[in-house]
Amino acid sequence: MAVQTVASTTESAGSAGRSGSAAPSVDLGPAAALSCRECGHRVPLGPVFACEECFGPLEIAYDFSAYDTEELRRRIEAGPANIWRYAPLLPVPADVATKPNINPGWTKLVQADNLARELGVTGGLYVKDDSGNPTHSFKDRVVAQALEAARAFGFTTLSCSSTGNLAGAVGAAAARAGLRSCVFIPHDLEQGKVVMAAVYGGELVGIEGNYDDVNRFCSELIGDPAGEGWGFVNVNLRPYYAEGSKTLAYEICEQLGWRLPDQIVVPIASGSQLTKIDKGLRELIELGLVEDRPYKIFGAQAEGCSPVSTAYKAGHDVVRPQKPKTIAKSLAIGNPADGPYVLDIARRTGGAVEDVTDEQVVEAIRLLARTEGIFAETAGGVTVGVTKKLIENGDLDPSLTTVVLNTGDGLKTLDAVADTGLTATIRPNLDSFREAGLSS
Repeated sequence: MAVQTVASTTESAGSAGRSGSAAPSVDLGPAAALSCRECGHRVPLGPVFACEECFGPLEIAYDFSAYDTEELRRRIEAGPANIWRYAPLLPVPADVATKPNINPGWTKLVQADNLARELGVTGGLYVKDDSGNPTHSFKDRVVAQALEAARAFGFTTLSCSSTGNLAGAVGAAAARAGLRSCVFIPHDLEQGKVVMAAVYGGELVGIEGNYDDVNRFCSELIGDPAGEGWGFVNVNLRPYYAEGSKTLAYEICEQLGWRLPDQIVVPIASGSQLTKIDKGLRELIELGLVEDRPYKIFGAQAEGCSPVSTAYKAGHDVVRPQKPKTIAKSLAIGNPADGPYVLDIARRTGGAVEDVTDEQVVEAIRLLARTEGIFAETAGGVTVGVTKKLIENGDLDPSLTTVVLNTGDGLKTLDAVADTGLTATIRPNLDSFREAGLSS
């Protein structure tokens, strides 16, 4: 079956630009070139991220024409229990699984029957729990992918701008690969994420300001001689990095028995994860690995940083930046680069983009923990909270198969539920136990 496809969108990286010239020819599997999403101009594979013709985002164009559907399915199913089982569909060399990498992926798809009963879902509810990755967030997927590109292009330092989870993933991946890391974060991140990023021994730099300020700084650094030899996973390696998110779509469909979910709820930061999940679903359809039928994609934001949700509800095509103010700091990108593309996907698939308050985020974290034993970070609270709100509003059909993403571990955002504690304090005797009302 012949398929020619172009990757969807890319992670936010501040102002448009490029870093250096295209590298010599490299082997990145089925990746054929970089293609501009806006004008279609193509350039050779290299560490560049913006079109030299129109400054639009560059993304990877593939050639899947040699693949036979059943042979490809067998090859995937025989692969390792991580994202490299999908190496034939990613911009990586054929021997990627033999190289030192953090090897994320193949995380649990939890059938959430208890949560389904609470929310009134009858068609089947699943939680894709990506907290099981090496640094306990989905960012390990995109960083593992970017690391292979960094190797191919000869970078010696791995770097990024981050709201927390990405910093830890870069630190771990660089340590595993024997590379230097230097990552940049807002100065006021949750302490758990600071420790998680710093423990791997790389350099961790706090920037006074929010994520958008950090991102702008990194875009400046990449064009300066001081940034020579640096692979910024979400800037000059952005087209490769972003492809890691589509493995979520691959896994969900394979874990559902090679079928599409009817509905999927995805958190929105830059919007890249949602657009790549849509891309992954479309690729599986084009390759014949799943039946072609409708699916809906819903975006989830926190009210304190909801530029895409605001635009969706107003019927706008342009996303107006906001200044973030929410406990969901991993989603606190006020100027999401892929926001307009998220709007397109939500409308094209019949989905929606919704937001919830910080209070609803906390309630949803506790709801998921109480019903399914999954302790989600604040981004997971956003997706569960939005799912609940979408059902109540009549936007999400409870009779259809629904997948909700949890992208990180609640141990990283303990402050959100810091008032959770002891049920009671008793003396070490049965009378005290009974007095506390704990015996029934």
